[in-house]
Amino acid sequence: MDTKPIIRRYRASDEDAVVDLWSRASKRAHPFIEGEGEGDRARRLREVYLREAENWVAEEDGGAVALLGLLGNEVGGLFVDPRAQGRGTGRALVEHAAALRGELRLEVFEGNDRARGFYGLMGFEERGRRPDEETGHTLILMVRPER
Repeated sequence: MDTKPIIRRYRASDEDAVVDLWSRASKRAHPFIEGEGEGDRARRLREVYLREAENWVAEEDGGAVALLGLLGNEVGGLFVDPRAQGRGTGRALVEHAAALRGELRLEVFEGNDRARGFYGLMGFEERGRRPDEETGHTLILMVRPER
């Protein structure tokens, strides 16, 4: 299916759907993180990130299939339902964020090869590394200059 997703602001009524897709996408992207996609991390998504970030949803056939959270020009997270990956949904959300903010920054786990490749194709460049305080895994800072 090559239909273009509808990009819109997150609504409170999206919460259950985006938490579910976040959980499945996170477990797939971060199998090296114990408890990823559940527990305290899910609680923080619901109680903090969905309320404090500027969140955008990609919708297909009336349902949320992806979530992108912005904190200023930082992409705090991009999560695409595994069933919708590879169809341009993540690309559409990143381009939407770039249209809003210009330069974009994000951090991605070193062990998430698929996301690192995606961000490289989207024009992001590595600018630094640091250990994640919570997991101990290496995070890579990536920047996409304004175009």
